[in-house]
Amino acid sequence: MTQPLTQTTGRRKRAVARVRIRPGDGAITINGRDVEAFFPNATHRMILSEPLRITETDKAYDVDVTLHGGGTSGQAGAVRMGIARSLVELDPELRTTLKQAGFLTRDSREKESKKYGLKKARKAPQYSKR
Repeated sequence: MTQPLTQTTGRRKRAVARVRIRPGDGAITINGRDVEAFFPNATHRMILSEPLRITETDKAYDVDVTLHGGGTSGQAGAVRMGIARSLVELDPELRTTLKQAGFLTRDSREKESKKYGLKKARKAPQYSKR
């Protein structure tokens, strides 16, 4: 394998994606598996490849991703952010395009932690007067 041009990190919810970009023909590999095998849902594949499509570099680079944590939607969002950050590292002129599309902004929404005495973060046990 050739040395990666860039290595960046993307995060969303509990998912963390380490993204490496190399010159190539547009192959995306996630945890050693093909993107179609890892994300069978076409929506998730579309989400993670959006930065490449918008910047018209989808056939110019090979993307290698190491993913852990989170669910499928969070993982797809994390990969999208990592790819967008890598593209900006390679070509700073793409920053305005990716920033306007919202791919460089970290979605900070996380699951609220459960509180003691409650069933979930805010759901209380049913109150009984008698």
